[in-house]
Amino acid sequence: MNKRFKSLSVLIVVLFLVVSNVYSQQYILIGWNDLGMHCSNKDFSKMTVLPPYNNINAQLILKSVGQSPQIITTGFKIEYSIPYNTYSVGKTNFWTYAQQVFGLPNPLPDNIGLAGKGLTGQLDIVTAGNYFHAEGIPVTPFKDTNWTVEKPFQTIHLVARNIATNDIVATTDVVIPVSNEIGCVQSGCHSSEQSIKNDHEDVTGFNTNGPELCARCHGSNALGTIGDTIHAKSFSYRIHEKHDNIQPVNDINTCYKCHPGPNTQCFRDVMRVGIPNPMTCQSCHGTMSQIASSINGGRKPWLQEPQCGNSACHGSNYAEEPNKLFRNSKGHGNIFCSACHGSPHAITPTREANDNLQAINLQGFSGTLRKCSVCHSSNPTGSGPHGITSGIMINAGEVPNSYNMSQNYPNPFNPETIIKFDIPKSSFVTLRVYNELGKEVALLVSETLKPGSYKYEFISEGLASGVYFAKLSADGNIITKRMVLVR
Repeated sequence: MNKRFKSLSVLIVVLFLVVSNVYSQQYILIGWNDLGMHCSNKDFSKMTVLPPYNNINAQLILKSVGQSPQIITTGFKIEYSIPYNTYSVGKTNFWTYAQQVFGLPNPLPDNIGLAGKGLTGQLDIVTAGNYFHAEGIPVTPFKDTNWTVEKPFQTIHLVARNIATNDIVATTDVVIPVSNEIGCVQSGCHSSEQSIKNDHEDVTGFNTNGPELCARCHGSNALGTIGDTIHAKSFSYRIHEKHDNIQPVNDINTCYKCHPGPNTQCFRDVMRVGIPNPMTCQSCHGTMSQIASSINGGRKPWLQEPQCGNSACHGSNYAEEPNKLFRNSKGHGNIFCSACHGSPHAITPTREANDNLQAINLQGFSGTLRKCSVCHSSNPTGSGPHGITSGIMINAGEVPNSYNMSQNYPNPFNPETIIKFDIPKSSFVTLRVYNELGKEVALLVSETLKPGSYKYEFISEGLASGVYFAKLSADGNIITKRMVLVR
């Protein structure tokens, strides 16, 4: 009886340890597209600007009790599929002309892209970068059920599996953006693609009537072609230089004539929909003549673009990795910037619901992934992304002369707002939020802070629309600001 009891006890302990280990671990899958919009021709019979070619990245994070989050690749695979978009042949004639346009040794198999990926498959492990990647998925903006109406913001379903057991450990859904609008006719600028080709009749070796790759002569860093650097010059330079007279020069709709077309309007992120001063393409890139001038001056289009860390933008605290673009940079915990913020031109929250799906599923609200509990089993005490500690960001600069709290911005807000305050000397500081009835609804800060300027990003989870008050208390000083939450 004692032996049986002992054996049963051992079994119970083993089962407890196994179950405890299972529930003490959790896998978090974060995926993103490398660009805010991938563009492609629909018709390849005359000219090719870009082929169907979409890239997806993902990172798998192990979240364990009592442990720091770990980014893992070994022992796992990530599969992808695109709901309602399972094939591309017929939705575009790319496969009819791909071999000729791109000089392939053999015809390209149906529904397989230039990099060998299909509409379903598996992401490749980039061991050196600690992430998963799928290159050149040949997706079109048309669902299987409708070949005429573009759906440029479809989602791709990612599934992380344990290779040894084939068990699913995490899933996520992210946007796989693509538009077929790109071209020279859709905005009414040119009567036909053939008319454009007729202007190239004196070019040696140019395929006047058949399919031609623009980047063969006009070099493209996006496609890895050099082209004719003396006469034709780069595609980006020629397009912006030849069209710099389009009016108005500072209007986003001027850019939408080509990027990627007037219907898709791919610049849909928080910078574009910001209130009261929405940004335009020109806000960061400049006018077409300025873009052309910068390329003529040596800038490499696609490889050298505006940087978040520029002093005129977000500053050094938000800078990309040295010599890298935002889409290639990593930040806090070796997580890619795009994993938390979204892709270029699609920085969340955006106007497109599908862009916001992943953040809502992971943290309960749209916008930047900012809840520590998404990846951490318990809130860390150290410095977080961009110098944030305990939810507070320290602003570098001179020590303030007095205690002060600025009006929150934006105000009204939904769902987050920034509260900025100054502390002239080391003080115990509390920052609380009260409703109209005087009931405390949130304690944001309760600690001793060093002299400096701070800002707190308040997220109004679980609160109803209405008037709230932010109250700062420090060294006998009390400052209150009225805030309005609008759902």
